Amino acid sequence: LTRLLASLCWPPNPPLPSPQPNWFERFRSSSPDHDPKWTDFFNLSKSNFTHLLRFLAPFLHSALHPLPPDVALASTLFRLSHAASFASISRRFSLDAPTACRAFYSVCRAVIENLGHLFELGSDMNRVIAGFGWISLPNCCGVLGVENFDIESSNSGSSSLSVQALVDSEGRFLDISAGWPGNCRPHQILKRSKLFYGIVDSKQHLNGPGFELNKSETIPQYILGDCCYPLLDFLLTPFCKNKGLVGGSSEMGFNRVHKKGMNLLSRAFRNLKKRWKLVGKKWREEEECMEAFPFVIVASCLLHNFVIKCSE
Repeated sequence: LTRLLASLCWPPNPPLPSPQPNWFERFRSSSPDHDPKWTDFFNLSKSNFTHLLRFLAPFLHSALHPLPPDVALASTLFRLSHAASFASISRRFSLDAPTACRAFYSVCRAVIENLGHLFELGSDMNRVIAGFGWISLPNCCGVLGVENFDIESSNSGSSSLSVQALVDSEGRFLDISAGWPGNCRPHQILKRSKLFYGIVDSKQHLNGPGFELNKSETIPQYILGDCCYPLLDFLLTPFCKNKGLVGGSSEMGFNRVHKKGMNLLSRAFRNLKKRWKLVGKKWREEEECMEAFPFVIVASCLLHNFVIKCSE
């Protein structure tokens, strides 16, 4: 994203005129602390907007001066929340189009660089495991899957971009790998991802203690995946339905619990696209920078986690 921002040949930032406060400045100065319109406009309460601004302001000060960091953040959250065009953002926030564009991608970069700790695969595994224990998945460390995001380019027409995600029982994203061609199969993406390297090669992940099932058996740490994945030492997939499974069998019981786990993944992506409507709509090359889309998705996933962490 740094290279992308540098490659977009914008002129130096001109001094910003300050005749009248823009819409956001008027709204911020007049709204009470618990005004529900904050959530309507930005998907964050006023207090949590301020909390997020504290994380990002130092970077935004240096990257976007003289544009105020709060205006840059507000315009970005508004655009993500409502799939607003840069022309619409320019009018609402009294910015010229190049400044609105630069602010948006700079905030996305700031989110990725400053909120990466919210991908908690390596930092909060006890919480993750405890959450899955409540749905009868002891020692589970996440649910793995791939979601397609619609794109349209002048070269290939309508197609999609694939994003691999690992989510926890609360719908937080634990790991994201974005930018894969839509025709890549899930198992191909997995084996080329940093997640696979961290589990299989470096042993950085899923290396915790086993869950003692009884005196003679323990369950090692694992993740769930759908039938599009192969069964691996660390990846549990459902039993095949064409093997004549009996309704009351332990295999069918496992499949029911497995399906409940997989539903967490689809719900997380559904909530992501509902909350940040910009990534839920088709990303068109004539309107957007195609190279930036994976970074926008990653930033949206981190903001999704931030919202959950703030209990919104």
